[in-house]
Amino acid sequence: MNVLIRKEEKKDYKDIYLVNKLAFGQENESRLVERIREGSSFIPELSLVAEASGKVVGHILFSEIKISGSSVFKSLMLAPIAVIPGLQRRGIGTKMIKSGMELATELGYDSIVVVGHKDYYLRFGFKRASQWDIKFPFEVPDEAFMAIELAGGALEGKSGTVIYPDEFKEE
Repeated sequence: MNVLIRKEEKKDYKDIYLVNKLAFGQENESRLVERIREGSSFIPELSLVAEASGKVVGHILFSEIKISGSSVFKSLMLAPIAVIPGLQRRGIGTKMIKSGMELATELGYDSIVVVGHKDYYLRFGFKRASQWDIKFPFEVPDEAFMAIELAGGALEGKSGTVIYPDEFKEE
């Protein structure tokens, strides 16, 4: 299957909503995408769609966050990532993550955090965020909160707690 990964366009908004709704079986992630798109953490170049046969079949979003400890530094949060159920486990998510990581690096970001399944994200180079003493603002299993350095040593000597922008909070 030929899949194109590209930046989202306004014409994709309804399809992105549907992809997230179908992938998660609820509308919470779809509404989250809409809130992020309207907020200060949104980076248009890092909201990507996967297109197959002219249809949007996947979506990934990287948003800017801050991590506060002895200092405050910027990072990215990967959330959400979605592929329509009939096309999951065919490499579309992998392609979106790799494309997003490359674009994030080109845009000057040096790290990404994610909450997800360790067996999935480890293969991209993510490691437990606790390795850098980076914490999530609420209780999640240690193995589910991960980070990756896009630039060597980007997280060395840094630590703190993720500060979510307001748009991540449910209304």
